Amino acid sequence: MAGVVCAWLRNDLRVHDSPVLHRAAALARKRGAPALPVYVLDPRHFRKTRYGTLKTGPFRAFFLLKALSLLKRRLRGLGSELLVRVGRPEEVLPQLLPDGSVLVTQEEVTSEELQVDKRLQKALAGKADWEYCWGSTLFHRDDLPFRRDLANAPDVFTVFKNAVEPELAARVNEVPESYSGKRKSKSNIKVRPCLPDPARGSLPLPTLEPSELAFEPRWSDLPYEAPVPQPWKALKGSAAAAFEGGEEPGLARLKYYLWDSDRIKTYFETRNGMLGTDYSTKLAPWLALGCVSPRKVFEQVREYEKERVANKSTYWVIFELVWRDFFRYFAAKHGDAIFREGGVAGRARAWEDDDRLFELWATGQTGYPLVDANMRELKETGFMSNRGRQNVASFLALDLKLDWRRGADWFESLLVDYDVTANWGNWVHAAGLTTGRVNRFNVVKQSKDYDASGEYLRHWIPELREVPGRKVHEPWLLTADERRRFNAEAYPKPCVDPSSFRERGGGGRRNRR
Repeated sequence: MAGVVCAWLRNDLRVHDSPVLHRAAALARKRGAPALPVYVLDPRHFRKTRYGTLKTGPFRAFFLLKALSLLKRRLRGLGSELLVRVGRPEEVLPQLLPDGSVLVTQEEVTSEELQVDKRLQKALAGKADWEYCWGSTLFHRDDLPFRRDLANAPDVFTVFKNAVEPELAARVNEVPESYSGKRKSKSNIKVRPCLPDPARGSLPLPTLEPSELAFEPRWSDLPYEAPVPQPWKALKGSAAAAFEGGEEPGLARLKYYLWDSDRIKTYFETRNGMLGTDYSTKLAPWLALGCVSPRKVFEQVREYEKERVANKSTYWVIFELVWRDFFRYFAAKHGDAIFREGGVAGRARAWEDDDRLFELWATGQTGYPLVDANMRELKETGFMSNRGRQNVASFLALDLKLDWRRGADWFESLLVDYDVTANWGNWVHAAGLTTGRVNRFNVVKQSKDYDASGEYLRHWIPELREVPGRKVHEPWLLTADERRRFNAEAYPKPCVDPSSFRERGGGGRRNRR
């Protein structure tokens, strides 16, 4: 076999706007060489972490399997195929690449991925060239107004956003004048256009055994160390009901949210919802695995703004895409600090070492309904709203005073939309371990503000379904007789003193929400 152009796909499981496939096709044409798209199921992604959780839990694994299946089908339609192998990339890929090959892959920014890259580069030295492509963000790294090492990139989101793109510049919770509720025909936002799909025949395969190419992993093929049950529970009525892995379902969700339902028009008003499928875009799982490109989302939002309206809601969807960029570049700047106990700030704290408290938090048994409802949703579906994530993270780190890294690890295991930089970046912020302010959420007030009717709480906490009105937010105030009458006796008492959640700021901490 002559030299091969290997397109090693990782968190970029799509054909549209794919820098790796685009570059692989160009190199195959230039070299007159075959091209081999490859995905490797690395056993290290399926083992247990230092905290005893599965690094990739069943919800994300199930989503991944479907994404791989659909990507194989898409590539087949282009006269190519996705070769799926199980093993460590630094051991698997060198066996596939003869001398004179080149490997193309998306550049990642966090340590585990970079360590694998380093080992693989060493294994390929003198045998194959290596090329990185940048493809995980809305704004390309080369287009940022910061130093290459990002040393001068702001650690505050609003400052970052305003520096990266002047057309999006606005103060906190404000919107630029160009998003005025009218159509917006022109924009100078400096996002590179989506790359074209590879042409049919542009990724000609090398000669391989048909059985190798045909391999499509099933649940039993996932390299877990011990059997893990496949998710089966019906998700009807939950936010996760819309999630199906793969490029086509992701693009269908984008089309539905913008064009079919017009939901984007009211995104700003509904984005803090917690129950149902349409209070937010729900594009996060597809963005996390790269089934949908952030530039594709941006281009579709811009088309919507041209044809229908540019308002606070369309701005806020772009705003959320920039948040993804912020965390990616924040991680690239700070490296392993986002995983360390003291965070980016390097501040030592005396965390409580209490497995019982952590278990109450993880299983939704804290006695605080907003926390418990969200944690039960996460455990049963692999998803939780953004509003919920902020509250449960604040509660774990700032109220229970447990090591925030255990919470981040729990999320990594369970979330279907896990993204390493967004997850750990959000958690280190929630723990107050960046150079910015500490936001301590009042989970009782937040419950009343964002689930006033208690519909979300009652959906996920059957013990409270008969509790009337606003009493559902503070069940510890029920009398013994009321607990009996409302069948709420099985619901646990608060695991920490509720007096710290008085609505006027509680706990003596600043920035209580």
